[in-house]
Amino acid sequence: MAKILVTGGTGFIGSHTVVELHNAGYGVVIVDDFSNSNPKILTQLEKITGKKPEFYELDLCDEAKVNDFVKKHTDISGVIHFAAFKAVGESVQQPLKYYRNNFYSLINLITAFNQKVNLVFSSSCTVYGQPDVLPVTEDAPVKKAESPYGNTKQIAEEILQETCAVTPSLKVTSLRYFNPVGAHHTALIGELPIGVPQNLVPFITQSAIGKRGPITVYGDDYSTPDGSAIRDYIHVVDLAKAHVAAIQRLESEKASSNYEVFNLGTGKGSSVLEIIHAFEKSTGEKLNYTIGARREGDIEQVWGNVEKSARDLGWKAELDIDEMMRSAWNWEKYLKDNPF
Repeated sequence: MAKILVTGGTGFIGSHTVVELHNAGYGVVIVDDFSNSNPKILTQLEKITGKKPEFYELDLCDEAKVNDFVKKHTDISGVIHFAAFKAVGESVQQPLKYYRNNFYSLINLITAFNQKVNLVFSSSCTVYGQPDVLPVTEDAPVKKAESPYGNTKQIAEEILQETCAVTPSLKVTSLRYFNPVGAHHTALIGELPIGVPQNLVPFITQSAIGKRGPITVYGDDYSTPDGSAIRDYIHVVDLAKAHVAAIQRLESEKASSNYEVFNLGTGKGSSVLEIIHAFEKSTGEKLNYTIGARREGDIEQVWGNVEKSARDLGWKAELDIDEMMRSAWNWEKYLKDNPF
């Protein structure tokens, strides 16, 4: 059984990917430092998979400890690297926090494996900035980032691409995903933001359940059909399955080069107001929202061209907006009865 290391494996996307790796027959090793996740997720993963996760608490910015960990785990055949800070707004306020964490963790990891490993990197559509053409393809120019978070993804991709160019033994797939939402159908895992949510959907669900006040729609004066910003929202379970497909492509040596990039999205955009109305429609819950000023670091609209992922990864998103909203709401209701 191939064993995959999942860094940040108790986080939102990481935990769902652990489940999908298990479903695909992989052994999984999780490392996390719980800086943006909850240890109880390990219990939830055991409930879903029926197997206690192999877990190690580890700060990937600690070079010596990362080297020691890798030396002790010679059975790891691939890595899916999620561990990173991810809040756009916070990154604008605390750029050094993001540069330190997101770069040191990546560099320590590939160095510890002696630059000889199959690595799937968690990238982001933020590398495109505000694209000139929509839907945006993988060949679109990478623009100056709108936030330090986005810049960490751009530079991390450059680090990996340039290292791959001189290191054939390092094989990397960067997955540029759009806006992950939703939760597992069991409602046992989902998005679990610490403090006030920075992302739209968990704020919606927390507002609907009474944990937060009115939702603020950041800007209604964009050049979009209803004035609110547009994003490509993708169900986190679909996203998790794409990571399994990426590992399988690396293992089968079907990659066209030792550094590849794929967009992961649905291929269509939805506005903030459309998401609010979809939640109301799919759950029967009425939302209270207000219109606010634009938020620093946000772009107007982006959605992805996902033809390459369908062709080369053999993957496409299957779950729709209604399922995204329903599953996110079921997770929020679970949390109310089972607080973390």
